Amino acid sequence: MGAKGVKLTLEKKGQASELETDMLLVAVGRSPRTSDCGLEDVGIQLDRSFVVVDEFMRTAVEGIYAIGDIVPTPMLAHCATAEAMVAAETIAGVETRPVNYGLVPGATYCRPEVASVGLTEAQAKEAGYEIEVGKFPWAASGKARIQNQASGFLKIIRDRKYDEILGVHIIGPHATDLIAEAVALMQLECTNEELSRIVHAHPTLGEGMLEASHAAAGHSISF
Repeated sequence: MGAKGVKLTLEKKGQASELETDMLLVAVGRSPRTSDCGLEDVGIQLDRSFVVVDEFMRTAVEGIYAIGDIVPTPMLAHCATAEAMVAAETIAGVETRPVNYGLVPGATYCRPEVASVGLTEAQAKEAGYEIEVGKFPWAASGKARIQNQASGFLKIIRDRKYDEILGVHIIGPHATDLIAEAVALMQLECTNEELSRIVHAHPTLGEGMLEASHAAAGHSISF
């Protein structure tokens, strides 16, 4: 650190470079605060401080359930809410279904906003999929330009064989709201072709999903 800020030395593929900035934010993540709670004394199993649960949020001790940041699942409020519903319904003895963690959306509330659900390109390839990728830049969106938020893009990753939507990634205006459509479509196992036939209102940011779908099919319309 210096009088004018912070100087960093970065290394990528053996090549070093320096970066000067006003300040440095260090984010080291979070860990469960389960130590010294006596959990193991009553028979609850821990794994690296996380409480071990089954798909219905049941611990190893009958009648004790765990959800949220103390279990080894995404540390997100909306994920904890879904887990709470599963736990409550299991306790009540009514029909429920486990959380599909592959469809829990991630959301970063910065500017521009960032949101995603499903697989990345690298993850899809590693899983053995042959993929097609469609991207729609917000610079081509009338609504985004009207709002003066034309940075970023919306990207759809689809399986070439079955046309399954494998992942959706958004950087740009209202990304954390727009990702909800992607989650719903993937939950309902909508294909990219079906998405490309869903009429979206114009001019809206939601059209970005439609435009990225056309691009993923190989025939972009508005860009």
